Amino acid sequence: MESFNNLMQTEIYGGKSLSDLVTLEFLAEVLGSVVAAVVILLAGFIVASWVKRRIVALGDTHASFDVTLFHFLGNLARYVILAFAVLFVLNTFGVKTTSIIAAIGAAGLAIGLAMQGALSNVAAGVMIILFRPFKLGDFIEVDGEMGTVKDINLNNTVIASLSNLKVIIPNSEVWGNTITNYSSFDTRRAEWTFGVGYGANLAVAERVIRETIMSDSRSHSDPEPFIQVNELNSSSVDFLVRVWVDAAEYFQYQADMKRKVKEALDVAGVDIPFPTRTIVQAEPGAQENEASQAA
Repeated sequence: MESFNNLMQTEIYGGKSLSDLVTLEFLAEVLGSVVAAVVILLAGFIVASWVKRRIVALGDTHASFDVTLFHFLGNLARYVILAFAVLFVLNTFGVKTTSIIAAIGAAGLAIGLAMQGALSNVAAGVMIILFRPFKLGDFIEVDGEMGTVKDINLNNTVIASLSNLKVIIPNSEVWGNTITNYSSFDTRRAEWTFGVGYGANLAVAERVIRETIMSDSRSHSDPEPFIQVNELNSSSVDFLVRVWVDAAEYFQYQADMKRKVKEALDVAGVDIPFPTRTIVQAEPGAQENEASQAA
């Protein structure tokens, strides 16, 4: 019985013994704190979700706004509100939040030093989202990978390759490399080199190339196309051709024109040369005769 009494008098929480804690007043106080904490957390989640939805909706309202940036800002605002809600809950239970914040800061520093690689991806993700070198749906090339941007988050960028493969690139590799964005501008300049034989009529060849390319509805007449003799190779006279086209049609257009120009030159009778090699075979015993004459 004496041991039980000693147990009841043992200090447990806030200078109070177990006998003090089992009182109705204390239990009511604890219950009130728990109810207040639950209410604060529920209110925090509701407010955080509402703020996030409003920020994201603001980005969806105007087509000129970058949706990715507003999703990032919405998530950031949500986490900040939830963090404040947790601090209010701790205050409700009498916990000194200043010491906790200091401890979190020290722990954050240690974790940051141990996770420099992961944090560099996060920092690069923030830079990508803020400066927007590309956005969702853009066709880009970065770190040797080419494809359509499907997702941008704080850790990595996800693109769909030309073979429709999911390629995940760490943001530090994206931000630290040269980024080629094929979707930034509405138009692109297609370029080809067409070679004709030295015996071909250059005026006819140029006219066939120009008429074939400009007859395609995808070709832009403004700016003026560039079609001129550019180089005299060992077996051909090369025409350099540059024509502007809508960026969305660039790849198919460039492939189509190669075939159309080749077929048009064939119909016009313009010779398209290809490298040839002449092999001269020495007669048997020729080397021995030359050696004996030299001796």
